Amino acid sequence: MRIVFAGTPEFAVPSLHALVKAAGAADPSHDVTNLEVVGVITREDAPLGRKRVLTPSPVAQAAAELGLPVFKANKLDENATEWVRELGADLGVIVAYGGLVREPLLSLPHRGWINLHFSTLPNWRGAAPVQRALMAGEQELGVTVFRLVAALDAGAVLTRDQKSFTPGTSAGEALTELASFGTDALLGAVQALASDADAGDEQQGEPSYAHKLGREDGKIDLTLPTASVLAHWAGVTPEPGAYVLCEDQPLKLHKISTVDEAAEPSDRLAGTVQMREGKAILDLVDGALELERVQPAGKAAMNGADWLRGRGGSVVLS
Repeated sequence: MRIVFAGTPEFAVPSLHALVKAAGAADPSHDVTNLEVVGVITREDAPLGRKRVLTPSPVAQAAAELGLPVFKANKLDENATEWVRELGADLGVIVAYGGLVREPLLSLPHRGWINLHFSTLPNWRGAAPVQRALMAGEQELGVTVFRLVAALDAGAVLTRDQKSFTPGTSAGEALTELASFGTDALLGAVQALASDADAGDEQQGEPSYAHKLGREDGKIDLTLPTASVLAHWAGVTPEPGAYVLCEDQPLKLHKISTVDEAAEPSDRLAGTVQMREGKAILDLVDGALELERVQPAGKAAMNGADWLRGRGGSVVLS
């Protein structure tokens, strides 16, 4: 089975490696899949860092190291379609490419396209499933491999799996773990399609949607309970980034953690940060969190306790 892979960020790289490894281990006389990764599509080089140096995507770099042909495009247009046609791909595999697969490319591989999505479809269809699930307080996160159709994340499911995460696990950490965890489901889906070109079960249940996050989604509401604040922080970390306001200026919260404390005195005000036992402790309506690493506006990130000492040991955030 000739496979073309489409992906861009770091958490798509484990899937590419898994497919190439499976292809290298394939024995045509025994392995029904008989895989061959024949090409990789990824987004164009992007400017990174302060000097805005054009840099290949993580998937582009991985493909180069693996010696695979690479097609760079920010849109899967007629040029991408022609490239896939020339490759003679039987199956397209997409993992966080960052663009839509439309006709005629969608129907070009005779076994179609499949997508590894970091969700429990039909829950959290869309661009930010892990982030939105964490923001909603979910700790059971999933991976689902489904067949691409014209409708958003609505195709038949081939394989799925779930993994538990502790409260306060950031979206970045969760995605890193799911990227490797999901490779078994992906290979299982490829195997299923190799055995049965019509494999897959229609999605069941009412869908929910994981819309792309913007900077405004990073604003933390300090009037919420501790668990909700921690969940919101987790979902928007590292991107777009969690922040609160300190004297009307944004204060980024790079790292926070739970605090084991006795019952809070009733006169503590939610949003107040005080130094306790050498730590910057943020009081909330039903508990407290430690501000381990913060970044004031216009300054570099720093230890939370150092930041608080510079402000006299107490401050009210909003």
